[in-house]
Amino acid sequence: MSEENCIFCKIIKREIPAELVYEDDICIAFNDIQPQAPMHVLIIPREHLRSLDEASEKHTAMLGHLLLTGAEIARRQDFAENGYRTVINTNSDGGQTVFHLHVHLLGGRLFIFPPG
Repeated sequence: MSEENCIFCKIIKREIPAELVYEDDICIAFNDIQPQAPMHVLIIPREHLRSLDEASEKHTAMLGHLLLTGAEIARRQDFAENGYRTVINTNSDGGQTVFHLHVHLLGGRLFIFPPG
């Protein structure tokens, strides 16, 4: 999928509405429209990167920022103390359905392991 057709790129450009919960120069975060938990936020980099598999050393700071942003959102929404899950699905067999790297931040219910 090209950047022009990417739904997340369209959300970043405000061409498609989303319920934003966080925004900075590196990423935006918004509530998932099909939540799998009481808190289900998607954290996406502004840079279009198809998947984690395509990331390189030059993306190290951005990847760390996405995870730290997730922790901050969990704290702000009072889910941090009880716990939360961060997930990056990578490519089709990994469950990725939108091919723009994103972190799922889930909280507010008990999660079992292993997932899936």
